Amino acid sequence: MSNAEDPGRQQRGEAQNVTVEDVRALMGASTPHFALQLRERIQSLIAPLPADHPARVEGEREIARLDQLAVVGEIRGEAGDTEERPLPSLLDPMAS
Repeated sequence: MSNAEDPGRQQRGEAQNVTVEDVRALMGASTPHFALQLRERIQSLIAPLPADHPARVEGEREIARLDQLAVVGEIRGEAGDTEERPLPSLLDPMAS
């Protein structure tokens, strides 16, 4: 997934035309794998909006959720039946 934006969203012109639905369209079915890329897209979309704009409020809420999802959502499995060691969790910085 690149950070390229939907051209239709860009062609609408002024930042004031950004809607909550635009933010929600980017949120979609976000997964840990793409959380940071989605965060960047939303951040770019809402950057020019005033602090009290509904799309900015929704975007900031989603950015916080995506930051959490990017780390907490990454769960490593346990060792299988083979001799393999389990991968360390990203939640435990001391595990390695």
